[in-house]
Amino acid sequence: MKKSKIQLWVAILLMVLIVAIDQWIKIYIKTHFVLHESYKVTSWFYLSFIENNGMAFGMELVGKLWLTLFRIVAVAMFGWFLFSRIKTQKSTYSFVVSMSMVIAGAIGNIIDCIFYGRWFTAGFGKVAQWADAEKGLMPYGEWLQGKVVDMFYFPLIRFDWPDWMPHSGQLMDWGIRFYWPSWMPCSNEPFMFFKPVFNFADAAISVGVAFLFIIYYISTRNEGKSAK
Repeated sequence: MKKSKIQLWVAILLMVLIVAIDQWIKIYIKTHFVLHESYKVTSWFYLSFIENNGMAFGMELVGKLWLTLFRIVAVAMFGWFLFSRIKTQKSTYSFVVSMSMVIAGAIGNIIDCIFYGRWFTAGFGKVAQWADAEKGLMPYGEWLQGKVVDMFYFPLIRFDWPDWMPHSGQLMDWGIRFYWPSWMPCSNEPFMFFKPVFNFADAAISVGVAFLFIIYYISTRNEGKSAK
């Protein structure tokens, strides 16, 4: 079997596997946890069900509809780039795996955005159910505007800042008057690492991007050595 065909199957199977795992976890959390419910697995790992309208790790930069459309276009472009590289036999297996992880992770979150608004009922105060208008189970949103399900929370390090530190919103007068921002160390807010709640798709994207940077670094270093 040609290298390009093997890489093609590696990409397809890896994407299907990542998307399947991601959706299984999300649907289980969605249909078994109340929104904002948290289950302590260990002292440093929680399953905490939240939903967000934004990008990876809950960031919000643009409107929901535009973000969903952007994701679809971006995934289409990345997919075209990956498969064109495979077809022309210009890709390594590490590149195929890394790009497949990024694409699959994006697809996983796109599925939430496109379908979840119509697939599920609202999860406020009760566990969400599969929407069924005939049974009076109405969907919580519209197509393309569903919310992304997050659940993994790793508060690996936690400690309280000393009392002499300013608290969030405190008026400071250091020649210039300003209110102490909440993103700075605050005496009334503990330090927590790692604070964001994320999902399996986010993890796949992050690991895939990290691998791509490593691959790029190694390739540029090797090119530099060969030029000498």
